[in-house]
Amino acid sequence: MIKLTESLAQFVSEPPFEKIPAAAAAVVRQGFIDTIATMIAGRNEPVVRIVGELVQTKSSAARDSSVLLGPGRAAAQDAALINGTAAHALDFDDVALAGHPSTVLVPALMAEGEASGASGAALMRSYLVGYELWAELISREADPYHQKGWHPTGVFGTLAAAAAIANLRGLSVETARNAIGIAASMAGGLVANFGTMTKPFHAGRAASSGIEAVRLAVAGMTAAADAIEHHAGFLAAISPSGKADLARSAQPLGHALRILDSGLSVKKYPLCYASHRVIDAVIDIARKENLDVESVQSIHATIGITQRSMLRNHTPVTGLEAKFSLEFAIACALLARKVGLPELSDSFVNRAEVQALMKKVEISTVTTSCHIEPVFSYADRVSIRLNTGKEFDSGDIRFARGNLNFPLCDGELQEKFMGCLRGAEHLNAMTLYAQLASLENISNIRSLAE
Repeated sequence: MIKLTESLAQFVSEPPFEKIPAAAAAVVRQGFIDTIATMIAGRNEPVVRIVGELVQTKSSAARDSSVLLGPGRAAAQDAALINGTAAHALDFDDVALAGHPSTVLVPALMAEGEASGASGAALMRSYLVGYELWAELISREADPYHQKGWHPTGVFGTLAAAAAIANLRGLSVETARNAIGIAASMAGGLVANFGTMTKPFHAGRAASSGIEAVRLAVAGMTAAADAIEHHAGFLAAISPSGKADLARSAQPLGHALRILDSGLSVKKYPLCYASHRVIDAVIDIARKENLDVESVQSIHATIGITQRSMLRNHTPVTGLEAKFSLEFAIACALLARKVGLPELSDSFVNRAEVQALMKKVEISTVTTSCHIEPVFSYADRVSIRLNTGKEFDSGDIRFARGNLNFPLCDGELQEKFMGCLRGAEHLNAMTLYAQLASLENISNIRSLAE
C-alpha cells in the first residue's frame, strides 16, 4: 500500500509551485470575491447569531482575527467558525468538487492570515494547496458521497482547510502529516441536515477545525502516519462499499492542477446548486412564452438521482427548507421569473400561489452522470404543460449559468458582490472589491479588515 498520508503531507509542505499559474490565480481570486460577498450577505442569519453567541461565551482572550470584516474580533478558529457559517448560510456560495471549497478555505485562510500578517499572494497559494488536496481525496471514490449521507463540504473541507493552513504556516512534512491525520478525525457533516441551520455550520466547523488541527499539530499532538489510507482510516471509513482507491500514487499532485479542470461555479441563485439548471430553463421558458401561471397544468422535471437526494424537501414551508426543494425552485421561477434572496423568505414560500404551483411539479430521475460534475446527471430537463395541452420542453440542459463551462457575463460577479454587500454600511464595497480583485498585490491581509 502506498504512503498516501505521507505524500499529501509532502505536497502540503513543499508544493511544486512557488507562484501559482495565472489561470489558476483567476479562479482563486473569484473564490475570495464570491465568498466574501456571500459571507457579508449572510451576516444577519439566525445561525450566525447563534454561533456568534457561542463564541462570546468562550473565555479565550485571543482577538487575532476580524469577524465578518467588522469591528468584532475573535481567536482565529472562532472567527473562521462564524465567517464560514455566514458564508454558507444563504447557500449562495460557489460550488466545485461536489461541495463548496471556497466557503471553507477562504474564512480559514482569512482568519489565520490576519492572525499571522500573511500576504494576499500567500493566501492564494495556500488556497490552491487546499483545493488540490480536496480534489485528490474526493477523486478516489466513485460512489457519490451525498447518497451515503456525507456532506463533502464538512468532510473534505476539514482536511482541505488543515492543508491550506499548514501550507500557510510553512509546516514541516512531519507536522503537516500530523495535522492532516488530526483533521481526518474531526471531519463530518450529514446530508440529512440539509435545509436546516446545521448545514452552513458544516462549513464554519470545517474552517475552524482546519485551524485547530494545525495548531494541535504544532503543539506536538501526533496522529497516525497512515490515517488516510489505513484499512480503518479516513477513506475506508467514509467509503463503506470498499471502493476507495488506495493504490494510486499521489505523486502527480500539484503538477497537473485540477482547479484548471474543475474550477469554481458561481451561483446565480441562493438555493442548492442541484436545482440551478432547471431554474434557468423554467425562467427562460416563462419569459420567452410570457406564461400565465394560471394556465399551467403540470411541470415535469428530470434530474439525477443524487440531485434528488439533496433536494429532499417536497413541501417546504420555510425559506431554509425551500433551498432544498426543486418544487419550490420551479414554482418560484415560474411565478417571479427570478429566484433571489427576497423570494427565500418564509412569507413568500407560504404564498398560496407558490404552494399551489409546487403541487403541480412531478420529478423523475435518470442514472446518467456528468464527467465534469459527477454528482449531477449528464443533463437535466424540464417540460411545462398548459391547460390547453400545449407543451414547452427545455431539451437537455448541460450546465447552469455561472458554471465553469457557462460562465457569468462580464460584470455579473461584481454585480452579485455589490448586491450582497448592500446594507453593510461598515464596508466600502467598491474598495473591497478592487482589493480582492488584485489580492496578490496585498502585502498584509490585515489591511482588508482595517
